Amino acid sequence: RDLEYLPLWRLLVATAAQSKSENIPPLLAGETLRAILAGTPYPQTLLAAALQRIRAEQGAVNYVRAALIKAVLVRNARFSLAKQEVDVSLDLQNPNIGYRLGRLFSVLERAQELASPGLNATIRDRFYGAASVTPVTAFPYLLKLKNHHVNKLATGQVIWLENLIGQILEAITHFPAHLNLDDQGRFAIGYYHQRQDFFTKKPSDNQSANQGAPDHG
Repeated sequence: RDLEYLPLWRLLVATAAQSKSENIPPLLAGETLRAILAGTPYPQTLLAAALQRIRAEQGAVNYVRAALIKAVLVRNARFSLAKQEVDVSLDLQNPNIGYRLGRLFSVLERAQELASPGLNATIRDRFYGAASVTPVTAFPYLLKLKNHHVNKLATGQVIWLENLIGQILEAITHFPAHLNLDDQGRFAIGYYHQRQDFFTKKPSDNQSANQGAPDHG
């Protein structure tokens, strides 16, 4: 079971290669501890390290990394004039471009999984880095690829996916050339929230019994 409050060492290890404490980026632990004790914003190097580790592991946004990114964004928003809340679970109304694109990426990955159950690798393995940093280089292709995937699905699944994609795209007027560090963090949170939502909903919540169910094999 995931802990509600994670110890600092576990958060820092989530930024380290192979999840080894000796690989925590130099000075990061000290800078983070000083920010906690002084009540100041977390260092941007903490967010950058978490995002770099996620990209290095082909989009591996787990509970600990999502919690770390959320902690940085929430704390630092207190010191910013442009406050943008980060919810604890899927926020359908969040208009932030990074968050929306993270959700969109998760939906496109789900379409691929439903079309080809048991895949060893998904679009996450190849495209997470580009989609989360330079969206304009990835999403036009991924949306075309989605059409190939939905052609393999039942009508109910197609309607469900297209409605979800349409809802997400309502707040997206263009695919940015680049997302700043904070929005890359929101991308990771949006991806994680949408992914969790797929696998925690009861099958009866969806139009098709296997739309949100995990694939096995």
